[in-house]
Amino acid sequence: MTKQDFISKVAAKSGLSNRDAGKAVDAFLESVTETLKSGDSINFTGFGKFSPAARAARTGVNPRTGEKVQIAATTVPKFSAGSQLKAALK
Repeated sequence: MTKQDFISKVAAKSGLSNRDAGKAVDAFLESVTETLKSGDSINFTGFGKFSPAARAARTGVNPRTGEKVQIAATTVPKFSAGSQLKAALK
């Protein structure tokens, strides 16, 4: 599903126009991004939790040359599914 498909689905379920649903989806994504950038997590009870996770520095291997490469530490987004979402997918 593409972002535009998702916007159309939100518009149909909420009764909003595609333009208004697009603004709502964009605002949601921006809010999640800003919250994760600040180091906070977002919890939607039953759906899941978005949180930033620290990834330690490590040594990787370039598959073409076999050369060892140092990969820097970074922060990545993490999603943990909630119980209702897990139950819906069973």
